[in-house]
Amino acid sequence: MYKDYITGQTALTLNLDFTIPNNHLATVIGWFVDSIPEEVLLGDTAKTGRPAYHPAMMLKILLFAYCRRVFSGRKIELLLAENLPLMVLAEHQQISYHTINNFRSSDHANELVKKSFLYFTNLLEAEGLINEGALFIDGTKIAADANRYTFVWRKAVEKFHEKLKGQAVELYDELITKEVVKAMAQEPKVIPGGSPKKARRRGLKKLLHQLKKDYVPRMKKYEEAEKIFAGRNSYSKTDHDATFMHMKEDHMKNGQLKPGYNIQAATTNQYVVDFALYPNPTDFKTLEPFLKQMTTLDKFDKIVADAGYGSEYNYSLLEDKYSNKKYYIPYTMYEKEQTRKYKNDPTKLINWFYNEKDDYYLDQNGVKFNFKYYSQRQERSTGQVRDFKVYEADEVQLTPELEQLAKTKSGYQRQVRYNPNWQYLKEKAKAVLQSPAGRHNYSMRKYDVEPVFGHLKNVFGMRRTHLRGKKKVETDVGIAFMMMNLSKYWHRRWPKDHSFLFKNKKRQKKTIKLRFKLIVFCYLGVSFFPDSSFFIATFKFPFLIFQVGLFP
Repeated sequence: MYKDYITGQTALTLNLDFTIPNNHLATVIGWFVDSIPEEVLLGDTAKTGRPAYHPAMMLKILLFAYCRRVFSGRKIELLLAENLPLMVLAEHQQISYHTINNFRSSDHANELVKKSFLYFTNLLEAEGLINEGALFIDGTKIAADANRYTFVWRKAVEKFHEKLKGQAVELYDELITKEVVKAMAQEPKVIPGGSPKKARRRGLKKLLHQLKKDYVPRMKKYEEAEKIFAGRNSYSKTDHDATFMHMKEDHMKNGQLKPGYNIQAATTNQYVVDFALYPNPTDFKTLEPFLKQMTTLDKFDKIVADAGYGSEYNYSLLEDKYSNKKYYIPYTMYEKEQTRKYKNDPTKLINWFYNEKDDYYLDQNGVKFNFKYYSQRQERSTGQVRDFKVYEADEVQLTPELEQLAKTKSGYQRQVRYNPNWQYLKEKAKAVLQSPAGRHNYSMRKYDVEPVFGHLKNVFGMRRTHLRGKKKVETDVGIAFMMMNLSKYWHRRWPKDHSFLFKNKKRQKKTIKLRFKLIVFCYLGVSFFPDSSFFIATFKFPFLIFQVGLFP
């Protein structure tokens, strides 16, 4: 059950001047939120009790507050009493910071913010603002709202957990072996004259107390920590979903790990069309889940990303599952391989002589490497099985010097590994990137997705999250991204109206100035030439001059 919230409803107000211009940002925010269907805005609420505030109004308040760099619930409550556009969006209602924070932390707000990006993407498509059908993907790390010294490391927990298990088992076996538990249960509580085994019983009670009060609670704590890790290497005690990772803002210059989140964003024409949060410090393992959760991926036919996403696993994924889309993603060594130094480096396998017919390599010294066997390697992070061809230097070479060069320092024959599938994917990516279309699309990435993170952190001042927990942080970041979208959408359309108004004001000032000069001219003319009919008519009927066109 919600309170009534109907925009544009006629109401009797004491002050009719409480209005905002039609080209104001608050008007754009209200127009966009009102365009979201009612069934999406409304959620399940209690049937009894006080009606809740309408989600559309709460979302408008948060979007406008974020665009004014106000993130605190108490400051938003204060802004509702002082800021005229926000008062208009809230229909002059005073909302408690508890209500604002409860809505921002709710699951319904999380779903609503995520779905709002779908409707904004539809708006971009309808107005032709999708940048050549290209989707630009990049990631950035943002600090969590957590103490930097509240870390819990997985290796330490696993180490002490195993150690505690051994200690607990040894202690319990000792108690069972001596039948201490059974003896303590059978012995009466009060023995006349005192028990002869009192000192021994006290020592055993101490051990049992240690088992119950120390070992068992620590065991539970370690088991809970292993559940919280969920495949990660660390977490924060303040925010369990935050992972410790390196940040660009390293003020101590010592590579200190801080709790944070990896934000993945997809943009087009500098508008964010989707985003997600991941605990991975790097980007290449986030591409698959990010593309999988995107609901607007079918609106784009090109995927553009930087070298952080270039890997054999991601290339194979795009070839298999997204074969209908072109991708412009360089691999890690792409830029380095284009240098003259790399192309002329004789130690690189790619620069060796290769005989395709007999399948052998010759290095820079003339050592011959023949094919030996096939090998496989499974990646622990992705589970991908990679196939390699292993070439080994022949024991018998043309000269004794070459036979010596064919061995390692340990005396074994030298080996090199070649991955045909990875080499094929690299060559294909290189050909696409070096084509005219590839150069054009990849060059757009630098001024499409990169400025979004710069605006988020520097312009709007969001260098750290304001909520704790992955879902709440998603809502927080989603509101910030949507606020940036609407602000950019407003700025790109408002200057036309603004310039028109500015020209009108300038024209009005010029007209007033000319009229003033005309009146002065006519007054002087009548004063010095009282018999002139022209000056008399002009002085009495100045509007005739403007109608005739003698003055603009």
